[in-house]
Amino acid sequence: MIDDDLVFKALADPTRRFLLDLLFMVDGRTLTGLESELAMTRFGVMKHLRVLEEAGLVITRRQGREKLHFLNPVPIRQIHDRWIDKYTEHRTAALLDLKRELEEGP
Repeated sequence: MIDDDLVFKALADPTRRFLLDLLFMVDGRTLTGLESELAMTRFGVMKHLRVLEEAGLVITRRQGREKLHFLNPVPIRQIHDRWIDKYTEHRTAALLDLKRELEEGP
């Protein structure tokens, strides 16, 4: 079970969302590769990556001397299923009912 608060905290910061976007585009990046895309210190990037790892949004794997960072979309999907899907289901059903009524006519 994921901790929703950790995921929401991680996603609340634009820099962390940008890091996730970078990993979405090219997964398995090194710290140096991610750092080169941002105008901040190496330690700043490391702090952001730590928050993302604690939330389960980034998974790391050692490959020789390098530490590779990978996007883990599962926590985002779980948030979607728990908090977004249940609110859109009713609206979708209502739109389908409306469509059906309009197509049937008077």
